[in-house]
Amino acid sequence: MNFGYREVCLDHDTGPRHPESPDRLRAIRRGLAEYHGVEYVAANNVDEDLVREVHDSEYVDEIKAFCDDGGGNWDADTVAVEATWPAALASAGLAEWAARSALDGADGRETPFALGRPPGHHAVKDDAMGFCFIDNAVVAAQSALNEGADGVAIFDWDVHHGNGTQDICYDRGDIFYASIHEDGLYPGTGEIAETGEGDGAMTNLNVPFSSGADTVDYLAAVDELIGPAIESFDPDLLLVSAGFDAHRHDPISRMRVSSEGYGLLTQQMQDVADACDAGLGFVLEGGYNLDTLTDSITTVHEVFDGYQPSQPDGEVSDDARDVLDTVAHQGFGSK
Repeated sequence: MNFGYREVCLDHDTGPRHPESPDRLRAIRRGLAEYHGVEYVAANNVDEDLVREVHDSEYVDEIKAFCDDGGGNWDADTVAVEATWPAALASAGLAEWAARSALDGADGRETPFALGRPPGHHAVKDDAMGFCFIDNAVVAAQSALNEGADGVAIFDWDVHHGNGTQDICYDRGDIFYASIHEDGLYPGTGEIAETGEGDGAMTNLNVPFSSGADTVDYLAAVDELIGPAIESFDPDLLLVSAGFDAHRHDPISRMRVSSEGYGLLTQQMQDVADACDAGLGFVLEGGYNLDTLTDSITTVHEVFDGYQPSQPDGEVSDDARDVLDTVAHQGFGSK
């Protein structure tokens, strides 16, 4: 794969005990050094005007000034320093690079993966939260739309619901958003009944699984609901908001997805993108066990080099089946 990376993203210093630390990128780079076919691209910063197409200008001015003044605790979880805003612009620029590369035909071993931080999917139109300042995936999607894409789909497999992405895209209709997340976990959003409104009706698909959902459950959600819904939307670009904190060994969730499971989800996304004749790109979100974060990303990379992840044993759990059936009753069809 081609990995977008900028050293400036390490300068966003959240402190010694914060889970979203520069060590995440360092660990990923160390892990990828053991694999062939890894290429790095240093993309440009995102244009701030593009950020203002996605986020309210007043908020952009406020967070810039906050960082320029030395930063601090924006909220209980979201920490900024003077270098945070430059890092955020770089991170969003990497996501934009991934989107444009995918639209331009980069695929197979050249499939783009933006390794930026801070992450983005909790940043709402007018506020930073949940470690996020700019919604990188939506900025990337907006760039693609500005370049002529007819539609963009974002599939968010981070264990936390991407409330920011939903907030920004909920009523617009040109971006389809789908999320699998742990029900009741931060930020407490992402209900099944939230399917979009106005021009965005039926372009928002939430699968809030109970704690303990595993790889089998996730694969079923994509096979039965998310894949067919994205194919029906027929986007020109499919972006994965790729958080790896639903891993069974991640410290801040109670889900049971394996590293091999992320490889299988990646194969599903390949199939969906192929069915839509869409570009495919990945944008890093969460994942806080450095070993499993690295192992999962290297598994994703290896899939594009021909690796076949092992299939899990077992069947869809009763709790997950109830959720999938309820989502289907909202009007999202099954294969």
